[in-house]
Amino acid sequence: MAKDPFLPVDDEARALAKKLMRTARSGALATNDAQGGTPFASLVQVGTDLDGSPVILTSQLSIHTRLLEADPRCSLLLSSAGRGDPLAHPRLTLLARAERLERESDEAMNIRRRYLMQHPKAELYVDFPDFAFWRLKVQSGSLNGGFGRAYRMASQDLLADVSGFYDFYDFEAGAVAHMNSDHADAIGLYATQLRGAREGAWHMIGIDPEGIQIALGDEILRLAFPKTLTGAHEVRPMLIRLANEARSRMS
Repeated sequence: MAKDPFLPVDDEARALAKKLMRTARSGALATNDAQGGTPFASLVQVGTDLDGSPVILTSQLSIHTRLLEADPRCSLLLSSAGRGDPLAHPRLTLLARAERLERESDEAMNIRRRYLMQHPKAELYVDFPDFAFWRLKVQSGSLNGGFGRAYRMASQDLLADVSGFYDFYDFEAGAVAHMNSDHADAIGLYATQLRGAREGAWHMIGIDPEGIQIALGDEILRLAFPKTLTGAHEVRPMLIRLANEARSRMS
């Protein structure tokens, strides 16, 4: 009997998968072509909802849009780029069902704001009438963290629990704007002292119950919180705690 190639899912595997989901700027989307009977793969830009669900913006002219309308089942491959053998770097395949968002709904507007923080150049075409957002509702995932490190993951291993975070979209928007305008120095310290990144004009692009995203140009970093938050009231104390930790490392 063949040995099961998958390891038991642990916190390290969950953290790696969530990091890939929160920092990948693009991925390979596979859709189903019922007419031809073969999968159709295409490159798409990827954003995330608050819980980490992937979000894509597609044109009605795209083949994958028409295929998703006919069959919402899809998969999305995310990988971390780096030097050397590409197969030596972590990658994650997500199995999902695509859900198109109503264009003028509050939900779509919240997704639009978050997506443009990650992909600011998309503002050139995001409001074209033939474009729409899709949320990929993750059902399961397969993580390859490197040689001998394969994991089969359930949706609860991959997504954050946001059930207690009511009106968090508005809170997040205000908190991100406040941090970028009044605490850019702290964001820079998050990047350089807590993530070992290069110096630069880092800015915050997202907050969720499990961490933050910060960006410099096309580079996105994930800084996970030491513990998952239970509500919006814990965001400010956590950001202060992280800033103090970063300053202590400087000294």
